[in-house]
Amino acid sequence: MTDESDLILDLVWQEFHEVVNMTSEELRAFLLASASASADGADAVSPEAAMPPLGRQVLQVLGKRKADLTADDVETMRQAVDRVEDTLAEGAVDDDDDDRRRALLEVGHNPLRPSRLGS
Repeated sequence: MTDESDLILDLVWQEFHEVVNMTSEELRAFLLASASASADGADAVSPEAAMPPLGRQVLQVLGKRKADLTADDVETMRQAVDRVEDTLAEGAVDDDDDDRRRALLEVGHNPLRPSRLGS
């Protein structure tokens, strides 16, 4: 990697860890519970396979060191940051706004936790 790409990686890594305020265990539990609740019992799909793709990718990134990230991981981090920022730009997420709250939780952002984003 060049010095410029190292700086970009550092920035994306920092932004990602500012918006993802759930631990990998919390995110995994949420994604598994959500996938199990949405499964209709007739399918033989495992709960992990039923997780939203971006959430599953965020979970994988949370298990890595910065030095082990791939280009796909960096793209996943950017997508997660973009989803959180776009969702929060629409305003505060209240208890009645289940769709927006779930969209945030799926990528590891708990809107009820204090954040450095000022949400």
